[in-house]
Amino acid sequence: MTRLNRFAAAAILGLTASAPHALADLVVLQYHHVADHTPPATSTSRSLFEAQLDMIRDLNLEVVPLLPATRQALAGEDDSNRVAITFDDAYESVYQNASPLLERHGLPYTIFVNTDAIGSRGYMSWEQLQELATGEQVTIANHSTDHGHLARKPGEPEAQWHKRTEHSLDQAQGTLKTRLGVEEPMFAYPYGEFDEKLEGKLEARGWLGFGQQSGAIGRYSHSTRLPRFPMANSFGQLGSLKDKLLSKAFPVPASELPDGVLEANPPELVFEPGEKLTADRLTCFASGQGRIEFRTTGNRVSVKAPKAFDSRRFRYNCTHPAGDGRYYWLSQQWLNLDAPED
Repeated sequence: MTRLNRFAAAAILGLTASAPHALADLVVLQYHHVADHTPPATSTSRSLFEAQLDMIRDLNLEVVPLLPATRQALAGEDDSNRVAITFDDAYESVYQNASPLLERHGLPYTIFVNTDAIGSRGYMSWEQLQELATGEQVTIANHSTDHGHLARKPGEPEAQWHKRTEHSLDQAQGTLKTRLGVEEPMFAYPYGEFDEKLEGKLEARGWLGFGQQSGAIGRYSHSTRLPRFPMANSFGQLGSLKDKLLSKAFPVPASELPDGVLEANPPELVFEPGEKLTADRLTCFASGQGRIEFRTTGNRVSVKAPKAFDSRRFRYNCTHPAGDGRYYWLSQQWLNLDAPED
């Protein structure tokens, strides 16, 4: 039995006695750097990363490969708690600090690669990526060529947008196939930014699309706007991690929600909660504004922050008790295309 199978078997055995009866969903964790001296906004310290893995183990959660687990979650086939681990940008700190620890525990993970950066300072080399790609636990997938902003810019001619986005998607996919022999049908949006037309390009290619809005993946999720929980130091602290690891997909079809491109500031999010939710148990928050109020009209819930936002990206997060100490979790990202790019 491999180390991966031993870890997975232990997790499954632990779940046999304690798993809730409700259908469990897939929770995907998103990392950039795993290091102590890299940019704080995108870094998880080595000690925190190890503590996060310890909590996953202590909760008897199975760590699974991203692609098959996502497909199973979308089909509603998960019957146990599952977690997938992902890294964006292929930073060298992941090779140095995260990969050895994951290898030691036999845990699978995915690295999303923006191909133009490979070999640059702070990033892995192609040789390092090749070394990792030969391991059974590692999946390498597409994160664009240049980590550019791929949603259509205001005033950008449509033909120009098509050309640059298709080049970024397909050139990166071709480079990964040529260099590493991999061609996974998965894409992580740079900066977590997407719009409906960009989603359409992924859908046409049969790719899954992963963002940076939080929440779990389940049968209510949409294949081209899949959530992940950011795990940088400010978001991955242990005090809130358990709720995230045990969260469930919000029981509102993601395909019925907006793509998030800003039309009014502050924006309004409207959804019908369905039979599983009651408005009096719903709690909503807005980036930088804390808890916000919402109103109900018949079967519809309307969420709107009291003040406008001045950032390019921000979110509304809503949670609702799901039983067994868990929460349904919805994160709606908003994208202000008129704001300066990073």
